[in-house]
Amino acid sequence: MLPQYFPIFPESASTMAPRVDALYFFILGITIFFTTLVALLILVFATKYRKEKHPVPVQIHGSIPLEIFWTLVPLGIAMVIFAWGALLFFQQKHPPKSGITIYGIGKQWMWKFQHPGGQREINNLHVPLGTPVRMTLISQDVIHDFYVPAFRTQMDVLPGRYTEVWFEATKPGTYHLFCNQYCGTNHSAMIGWVTVMPYDDYQQWLRGSGAFGSLATEGQKVFASMGCPTCHTGADNARGPNLYNLYGRRERIADNRTVVADEGYIRESILNPSAKIAYGFENIMPTFQGQLNEDEMIQLIEYIKSLTYNGQLLQLQTNTQQEPPVNLDKIQKGIDVTKPGTNETPMPRTSAVAVQQEALPATPNPAPARTNPPARRNPTAKPNGPQVEQR
Repeated sequence: MLPQYFPIFPESASTMAPRVDALYFFILGITIFFTTLVALLILVFATKYRKEKHPVPVQIHGSIPLEIFWTLVPLGIAMVIFAWGALLFFQQKHPPKSGITIYGIGKQWMWKFQHPGGQREINNLHVPLGTPVRMTLISQDVIHDFYVPAFRTQMDVLPGRYTEVWFEATKPGTYHLFCNQYCGTNHSAMIGWVTVMPYDDYQQWLRGSGAFGSLATEGQKVFASMGCPTCHTGADNARGPNLYNLYGRRERIADNRTVVADEGYIRESILNPSAKIAYGFENIMPTFQGQLNEDEMIQLIEYIKSLTYNGQLLQLQTNTQQEPPVNLDKIQKGIDVTKPGTNETPMPRTSAVAVQQEALPATPNPAPARTNPPARRNPTAKPNGPQVEQR
C-alpha cells in the first residue's frame, strides 16, 4: 500500500530503464554489502581487542596476500562498474537508425517541441509506443535539462549547441517531464508531460494536430526568402557548396580536415560560415546571426536534411495531405505562396538521371492534300428526304 502512494522508485517505461536500474541496484547492493561488512568488523575488532583484554598492545605485522586481496577485489569491482556504465553510455549516445526525430527548445520557463510533419507542442510531447525517438535539443536562453524519470533519460539543453538523447517507450501512459537544471526564478514550474500512444493512435494524432506543412517545406521557404538559392544552385560553377545529399556525410574543409555534416555543422555554417569553410570555396558567405530564430533554424536544417541526391525535396507527413514543392521563383518575385492556388507547380521528378527523348526525324513540309469539293444537293430532293450526291 505504501509504495502505491509514496513510490520509492519511478516507473520503468522505456527500453533503457531496466538496464539503468540493473546497474543502479548492483552498485546499491555492493554499497550495502561493504557498508555492513565494515560496520560488523568494527564491532568485532572493538570487542575482541578492547583494553580490558589486551592492556598491553602487541605489534601486528602485515600480510602480503591479504594486502593483495583487498586491493584486487575493489579494483575488480570498480572495473566491472566502469565497463557496465561505459556500455550503457555507448548505447545511450548511439540511437538506432530507425525511428523519428523530434526537436525540443528549452526556454524560460517552458518546453517547445516540433515534429517532422510540422506539428508543434508546448509543455506536452506525444510519442509513439515501441518506436525509437531521437530528441534534438537546444536552449533559447540559459542551460536547461531534459529529464524524464520514467525513461531514465536526462540530457543538458545548451544555448547555441544541439544535444541529443533518445528513448523507446514500452508502456502507454503519461509521464512527467522536468527541467533538472536550475534555470531561474520559475525553474520549478518548467514541467511538462510525455504522452506515449500506440502507433496507430499517434498517426491519428499527427493528422489531427493542425500542422500547415512539414518542417522541410517550411524550411524551403526560409531558404528562398534569405536568398540562399542564389549561391547554392547545385551547379559545378556555383559560388556555394552543393547542399544535395549533404547531411550525414563527411565534408572536406579548407584546412584539409574532414567533418561530419550533422545538425551542429549546418547550424554553425549558417551562423558562423567562416568557422569551417568548404574546400575549394571562398569565404564570401555572410552570417545570418540574429536574422533567424531557433524555429527557423530547425526548419532550415530539416530542409537541407530532406534534399535528395538530385536536389528534390522529400515530402513528409503533415496533418492531412502532402504539400507540393515550394515554387522558389514565385517566392523570389514576392508572391505569397502560402495562399491557396499560388503555389501550383508541377511535381518534380524523383530520378537524377535525365530523361532522354528521341528526337523525331525532320521531314519536309508535305504538300497540301487535294480535297474534293463539297457535294451539291439535288434541288428536286425533298427537304426531309435522303440526300444524294450529284454525279
